[in-house]
Amino acid sequence: MVSPEGQEHWSIQEYTSISAKTNFKISSVFADNDENINKEMPSSKWDLNFSEQNGTTSVSIIIKHNTLADLEQHIQMGFKEGFTMTLNALDKLFKNLK
Repeated sequence: MVSPEGQEHWSIQEYTSISAKTNFKISSVFADNDENINKEMPSSKWDLNFSEQNGTTSVSIIIKHNTLADLEQHIQMGFKEGFTMTLNALDKLFKNLK
């Protein structure tokens, strides 16, 4: 990840479950560029579910943290803004694919 200020941030995502076409789950942790896990940073578990109805695919994303403090730290680090930018970029990409 690269912040708007140009700072690089690294993370590791490990797939914990994959169900073809319907779901995947990952565990996400912060790391350095050599893949050393940063244990002082919060981790999260992601559960992504995909469904199709009338030719439209929807995704449901559930993100869980170990503690409320971990969630609050993620939010303070700009998660909401970064994730919103990512979803907006995907929306734009999908509109251009039609």
